[in-house]
Amino acid sequence: MSLLAFLFAALVLAITPGPGIAYVVARTVAGGRPEGMASCLGTALGGLVHVLAAALGLSLLIAQSAWTFTLVKYVGAAYLVYLGVRMLVRRSPVDALPTVQAQGARRAFREGILVEALNVKTALFFLAFLPQFTTTGSPLALQLVLLGSMCVALNTLVDVLAVFGAARLLASSTARAARARLLNRLAGGTMVLLGIVLATARRSS
Repeated sequence: MSLLAFLFAALVLAITPGPGIAYVVARTVAGGRPEGMASCLGTALGGLVHVLAAALGLSLLIAQSAWTFTLVKYVGAAYLVYLGVRMLVRRSPVDALPTVQAQGARRAFREGILVEALNVKTALFFLAFLPQFTTTGSPLALQLVLLGSMCVALNTLVDVLAVFGAARLLASSTARAARARLLNRLAGGTMVLLGIVLATARRSS
């Protein structure tokens, strides 16, 4: 899979409304832009925890058995299809904003790290998504760290934009719901297609 395909998929998934965006927007509403930006930095570091864990775990896996790693790639492709189907059939893709109170930028930063680092769904997604774009021609751990860091950077960029546009995002619940449904269907369709293509394509070497 090309880097362009990876960036497209990662960008579509980054702009899809979800718990991460809902959290930073809620934090912005509660404590203003400083808390919102601090929470973005926190979730970014939390995301990097998953990236490093995936790189370490998958590197050890392929060191033990290349066949097992190939199996993980197929299972990961199936998991992406599953996630995509769930997104397509879900009637209400807009998560309600979590209830938070103003607590200061430092606490928002620490909480952001914990919120993302303890998110099991993020861990599973990285384990399923990142290996699909690796090749056997370069060190696996380095590829996973680079790809994962790009994902985290895109997610953080979208979170930052959400912080700056929080007031506008909250201005119209009807318009917000319509945008969320559209993005949700786009992301769901992308994940299903991506999973099918990855499962049927020849592995890069």
